[in-house]
Amino acid sequence: MSTLPVNRVDSLPADALPPGGGLASPTPVRWGDGALVGLFAIALIGLLKAASAVLVPISAALVLTFVFAPVVRRLRRHGIHEAAGAGIVVVALIATTLLAFSSLAGPATQWWERAPTTLAQLMDRFDHLRIGSRNEGQRETGGPIPPARSGAASATPPQALPSDSIKEQLATEGVALTRVVIGRLLFFCVSAAATVILLYFLLASEHWVVSRSVEAIPRRRSRALFLGGLRSVQREISHFLSSLALVNFGVGLAMIVATWWLGLPNPVLWGTVSGALNFIPYLGPIIASALLLMAGIVTFDTLPAMMAPAAALLIVHGIESNFISPFFVGKRLSLSPVSMCLSVMCWGWLWGMAGAVMAVPILVAARAVCKRRRSLRLWHVYMEGSVRPASSLRALLRGKHRAETQRLA
Repeated sequence: MSTLPVNRVDSLPADALPPGGGLASPTPVRWGDGALVGLFAIALIGLLKAASAVLVPISAALVLTFVFAPVVRRLRRHGIHEAAGAGIVVVALIATTLLAFSSLAGPATQWWERAPTTLAQLMDRFDHLRIGSRNEGQRETGGPIPPARSGAASATPPQALPSDSIKEQLATEGVALTRVVIGRLLFFCVSAAATVILLYFLLASEHWVVSRSVEAIPRRRSRALFLGGLRSVQREISHFLSSLALVNFGVGLAMIVATWWLGLPNPVLWGTVSGALNFIPYLGPIIASALLLMAGIVTFDTLPAMMAPAAALLIVHGIESNFISPFFVGKRLSLSPVSMCLSVMCWGWLWGMAGAVMAVPILVAARAVCKRRRSLRLWHVYMEGSVRPASSLRALLRGKHRAETQRLA
């Protein structure tokens, strides 16, 4: 047999090389597949963004179906048909929501009517605090303090001109702001009506849809996996949201008591706002604290009293997030803080406030799906929170090297 030159091996066909020897050809990198995946992801994000008016009611109805479907099944076991049970659940949900809105409509309308005046008062308070701090600094450094002007000059200080222009701008743009609010309110009403109607049909036909879906799967093992995964997602979302609702109800009650004790008007409104915004991780308490801070600045005169309502919310939220929520939610449903923050940011950017509210239920469902799929276990690790301390990288590398050595031996 003639020996082939080494530099001519690359020119040989693949079948000319021996099966167990020769040069191993590298696996080609399929850039086309990666580009298709990237284009598909971009198109999917664009679709989620463009079709938010349709997808938000559907997603909200699905999340609520996961929460209330066990109630309908329990009613069915007691002899109540699915349609009647779904009607009972939907009517109870609508009645509770309307009762809450009717009790809060009066205080919310008062604060909304006072919004231009409130903003003007905030500007005046900030100007007063800024001028007072500047004069105090000049007293401490021994610098000259500008004397107070008399007559017409003192009646119209230079600092009043920006505030007057802002007040005029707020007055001229009030009609446009009201038009935008009315448009948003009409859109919210239409989306809420679509969500309620779809929720009723999903609850009434949940058993039929699940049974037909299981029947369409040919293999018995696949049927068991599908039904087990669906019930797992439903159970985890229901338990998580019910526990979170109970915790946020306690936050609302605590803020009602705190704002009433501090003397802030409409304590029921502020407690409800604090409890409702607490459904949004991280961003919700920040927004509620900012609102309470503005209400305190408008209502009170001293700096400690102005900051007291926002400080009370931060204290209540700290106790809730560190002690109460871990006890009620449990370690089994704990989520990674990074994954929760990213989920709120992404879904809030896609669907606004509704997406931020549904970000955590969507994350819980995605984690349950990744937990049952072996190919997605790595994503489940990133989504799941854990109190167990992570091993050092050196120990992990040493363990990997030891396992590789044992495998080769």
